[in-house]
Amino acid sequence: MSINAETVKALRERTGAGMMECKKALLETGGDLDAAAEVMRKAGLAKADKKAGRIAAEGAIVTATAADGRSAVLVEVNCETDFVARQPEFQAFAADVARAALAAGATTNETLAGLKLAGGSTVDETRRHLVAKIGEKIDVRRAAILRAPERIGTYVHGTRIGTLVAVKGGDEVLARDLAMHVAAANPQFVAPTDVPADVVAKEREILSAQAASEGKPAAIVEKMVEGRLRKYLAEICLTGQPFVKDPDTTVAKLLEQSKAAVSGFLRFEVGEGIEKKQENFAAEVMAQVEAAKGRA
Repeated sequence: MSINAETVKALRERTGAGMMECKKALLETGGDLDAAAEVMRKAGLAKADKKAGRIAAEGAIVTATAADGRSAVLVEVNCETDFVARQPEFQAFAADVARAALAAGATTNETLAGLKLAGGSTVDETRRHLVAKIGEKIDVRRAAILRAPERIGTYVHGTRIGTLVAVKGGDEVLARDLAMHVAAANPQFVAPTDVPADVVAKEREILSAQAASEGKPAAIVEKMVEGRLRKYLAEICLTGQPFVKDPDTTVAKLLEQSKAAVSGFLRFEVGEGIEKKQENFAAEVMAQVEAAKGRA
């Protein structure tokens, strides 16, 4: 019997188990998703199954840098609470994943899950062991590798924001300062020339509508739009931003003074893009009161 990849993926997301275990359970049950999940619960994966549907939006960002300093990895590992994110065992697991990811050049979730850690177990086996031990959903959410001509600047703010910056020229202090700046200022691009044409066109369209509504002559409107567009591009690009350690100097000026250039950067923040569950305790209490009235 053939089991398609989508069914295996659905069971893996539901149970938190490894791909091979999911495929085996599906083969045993003739492709029945519910029956396969039951088989896996009976095999001792009940805790992982119960946690799989929860939202894990806390966690840690970790980095690992190659010995030559020219490549590094950012990894985000998620859990449900900040308390667990601070636990040494969780942090050690995240650091182990980062080292394994860099050594293997792995960035996809499937590849990361199968990497062997120092203890001999795979990333996914170790993750599921932690789920059972700690009692929270744990995910290795994403990883990305950055390579540089000369050096990588790294910076991790607490455990929640991590950055890598690829630098040519300058020194280690400059590279770290630039990584710190990216963490604080969150630029979207290195320089205005890196901004996609459609993004520039859309912003120009918006600014043109705004300026036209002010009743200025067409010639003045055009100058206003171009001026505001330059300001917008400076705000979203690394080179145009005021340097966080010296706001009177732009990053472009700092790079010029240091005879350096930035070829790229990465920035991860814990939980970005994950829709967190919003608790409404007042509504919950009222619902309980209404339910109690109904039973009276």
